[in-house]
Amino acid sequence: MASARRPLPKPKIKAPRKHGTDVDLESIWSKLSHNIKEIQNHQAANLSFEENYRFAYNMVLHRRGDKLYNGVLELVTQHLEHLATTQVVPTFPATGAAADLMQQNQQGEMFLKALRAIWDDHVMSMEKLAQVLKYMDRVYTPEAQVPDILKAGLILFQKEILNAQAPIHTHLKSAILTQIRIEREGQGINRSAVKECVDVCLKLSVDIGGDSVYKRDIEPLVLKETEAFYTEEGSSLSASSSAGDYLTKVESRLSEEETRAHHYLNSQTADPLRQILLQKLLTRHLIPVINKPQSGLDFMIDSDKFDDMARLYRLFVMVPEGRPCIKRYLKDSIARRGRLINQASLGMDSNGQEESPADSAEGKDSSKKPTPQNPRAERTATAMKWVQDVLDLKQKFDDVWERSMLSDRDIESGLNEGFGTFINMNDKAPEFISLFIDEHLRKGLKGKTDAEIELVLTKTIVVFRYLTEKDVFERYYKGHLAKRLLQSKSVSDDAERGMLAKLKVESGFQFTQKLEGMFNDMRISEDIMEQYRAHLSQADVLPIDLSVTVMTANSWPVAYSGTSCNFPQELETRCKHFERFYLGKHSGRRLTWQPAHGHADLSVQFNARPLVLNVSTYAMVVLLLFESLGEGEVLTYEELRTTTGIAEPDLKRNLQSLACVPKLKILIKHPSSREIKESDTFSFNADFTSKTTKVKISTVASRLETGGERKETREYVTEERKLQAKACIVRVMKDRKHLTHSELVNEVTRQLASRYCPDPHELKKRIEELIEAEYLERCDDRKSYNYVA
Repeated sequence: MASARRPLPKPKIKAPRKHGTDVDLESIWSKLSHNIKEIQNHQAANLSFEENYRFAYNMVLHRRGDKLYNGVLELVTQHLEHLATTQVVPTFPATGAAADLMQQNQQGEMFLKALRAIWDDHVMSMEKLAQVLKYMDRVYTPEAQVPDILKAGLILFQKEILNAQAPIHTHLKSAILTQIRIEREGQGINRSAVKECVDVCLKLSVDIGGDSVYKRDIEPLVLKETEAFYTEEGSSLSASSSAGDYLTKVESRLSEEETRAHHYLNSQTADPLRQILLQKLLTRHLIPVINKPQSGLDFMIDSDKFDDMARLYRLFVMVPEGRPCIKRYLKDSIARRGRLINQASLGMDSNGQEESPADSAEGKDSSKKPTPQNPRAERTATAMKWVQDVLDLKQKFDDVWERSMLSDRDIESGLNEGFGTFINMNDKAPEFISLFIDEHLRKGLKGKTDAEIELVLTKTIVVFRYLTEKDVFERYYKGHLAKRLLQSKSVSDDAERGMLAKLKVESGFQFTQKLEGMFNDMRISEDIMEQYRAHLSQADVLPIDLSVTVMTANSWPVAYSGTSCNFPQELETRCKHFERFYLGKHSGRRLTWQPAHGHADLSVQFNARPLVLNVSTYAMVVLLLFESLGEGEVLTYEELRTTTGIAEPDLKRNLQSLACVPKLKILIKHPSSREIKESDTFSFNADFTSKTTKVKISTVASRLETGGERKETREYVTEERKLQAKACIVRVMKDRKHLTHSELVNEVTRQLASRYCPDPHELKKRIEELIEAEYLERCDDRKSYNYVA
């Protein structure tokens, strides 16, 4: 039978043996406290770490951790008091004004080193104690919810040494501020001494988890002292230094303060310090510095001080007000300089009247310096100088913008506003720019290569871009281009077409459509003349070589219509012959001769020798009247006017060219004077001589418009603008069908901006005219319009 086994007895767990029930804790604490003092006095070489650890272990084990913890703190406090009294207090710097900078520097350095020394002493002692009391930190301090011994040591140091009310703390703040001030005034200091004490303040917190002593007590004082220092220095430097020196000093100060913050203060202090410097040295002195006479921005621009301007830009853009200040100043500077350029042009050409018969003809080299006796040349030089001055000014400020302002787009907009302001203040700007281009595209320009001409024209387009009255420019440009084409004065077709391409890019196809039509007419005319010459080889015609340019009326300037004169019989016959040829090939067309814009080569027999005279068509008609006269016979002004049928202004200009230009007097005027009067008589000068076989007699005429002509141009442009505005309004409304008044005005203004800047009041008048013409109708709300199909 089975027998049951008896269960084995459970092993008995012995209760832990209570060690040291007979341990004398008072004796242990007495020994441990003695050894702690020895550690603090750096006499721990003969001490046993194991023994001291066991002492602390037994006190915690026997529930006397509170006595151990508080006893250690009391010993640490006593030691700190001893260190402060014996090592720091004797180094307190002298107060008052008696000490000079060097003495203050030495005393402050000694104090800071002493403070750092007791900190190092304290930290070293606390680290050794932390090793001895490691069991206490692991068992007692978490349970009692008190800081471990290292943290407690920091708290005690802050409380006993750097308490806000303690003398040491007061002297520490003063010493740090003094060291900073001494360095700012140019003296050398021991940066490491300051940094070591700042590090102490950064490691100490006012409260557990709160701001550091540095953040609470040191940094605010540093910032306050900095603000006071640079407020005074800014005012002093601004009053005594040039703008360049001031900016150099400010840049140096910014670098110094950044270095100071990172080397011996705190990196978090760098930004507040920087903001103080920017406020006190820059923001408060922007206007005075930039406006300084004999050294401000204007002086820098005039003197090409690009480094100073680059420094000014670098510093000014650091503050919010800086970039707008530079932009505003440059805009005003450009406008001010531009007004002087405008005034100079007005001073040279202020009367706006027709010049007297010139002492030189149109064909003379315009690069020669005009003389006071040459009003036309002076006025042409005025336009040339104005545009060149504008280009020079533009180049100067472009250099400033690129080399010193880092091609800042915001600054560029200010430059553009400045140029646009003064350029459009000059009513003659469109004419001047067109004439400047004309001079550079005419044959015979000396001293410039094709590349240089291309560069100048490209720059001129930049000036053209600022014009608001581009339609006025177009009218002048058409006139100048027409003269170049008809007189074969263009430097090259490539240059002309290149200029048209630039204008097309700036203002669109419509702007250059008629200009391109002029080139097309010239090309077609060449083909027609080839056909006509082939036709002449088969016909019996007079020995007169006729070259004709057929111009489409709506492509050429208005001035190229409506002029006429009585041709000599021979020329009349040839003209009729060409008409029959042309109209035989082109039905439905009508030809109108334009003698005012033609020229002729005449072979003339003088007493000395025969010469070829290159004259205008009008001058040719006048000279041919003297062919049948005997020697010494005269024609009166009235006879010339009646016989030729030339309009009086044109007749006078051509007579001036033939009889009043020195060294080119083909006719002799009676009486001799520069003005043509109705009582004058004229005779042929058979004694005329010339060194060259071919003599060019150019028509005396102003390259610039007179006051009356300019008024006519303005009236013509005004009428054209009315038509353009109405056409644009109809286009917009046809596309949109319905628009409010403001929307319509804004859209029309945008579309017309490439030609001119329309006046809203003028647009309102054009809208009213279109409503009357029933192109538009006003809606019931009276604020919008509908398109009437």
